[in-house]
Amino acid sequence: MAAFLAVWQLAAALVKSNLILPRPWEAGLALWHLLGGAGFWGAVAGTMLRVLEAFAFSLCFGLGSGALSGFYPEVKAFMSPFITGVRATPVLALILLAMFWFPSTQVPVFSAVLMAFPVIYTSAETGGHAAEQRLVQMAELFHVPKTTIFWRLRVPSALPYLFSGAKNALGLSWKVVVAGEVLAQPRMALGTGMQDARLSLETPTVFAWAITTILLCGLTEYFFGLLATKLSAKFRQMEEAPDRRGEQ
Repeated sequence: MAAFLAVWQLAAALVKSNLILPRPWEAGLALWHLLGGAGFWGAVAGTMLRVLEAFAFSLCFGLGSGALSGFYPEVKAFMSPFITGVRATPVLALILLAMFWFPSTQVPVFSAVLMAFPVIYTSAETGGHAAEQRLVQMAELFHVPKTTIFWRLRVPSALPYLFSGAKNALGLSWKVVVAGEVLAQPRMALGTGMQDARLSLETPTVFAWAITTILLCGLTEYFFGLLATKLSAKFRQMEEAPDRRGEQ
């Protein structure tokens, strides 16, 4: 962090214009002024809700369709053209099209869902094949209940892929939601504040809004990582429980 700030300070000193590149302390001062305004916290809450909404929809649709694609080739063949098309579509094009279809508050959510959904879909599809097939076949041979096979074999094997994809989708949701807010200009949004500052030629304030977005994205990814670690530990305990009972 210190090295980054030093490079930033050096670059700003060389540019000699805070309209192009403000110094770190100028961006920090602008952020301090933003923190004292009620509109700032409303913007943080509005964007946070949109990100969580987009992430929740992406998670539900991605996990459901990805799991089905992992088990049924017909579903995979059906979903493949759609997933390929969404991945090839530029984010800006999705946002502009969404502006014709949805109110400004939902444009960022719709755009983020379309961009994050394929990430979770692919992770769920890959995770569906992650379980050791010989163990699955052996369990089926000994007539182990399917629910047990699912929770004891398939889910623990798929979790690393699911958590990795979900974390990437969460970070992507932040980027797309804020980009959508910059264009759609909904009330109470970080992107709207960023765009207003740009139109007013307040570059330090633009940096302050951007820093806020980066910090919030980092915090949500950090807490998601903590949740993922706890869930992984829970499933490990479930796997070890039968062995412990057998030893007793």
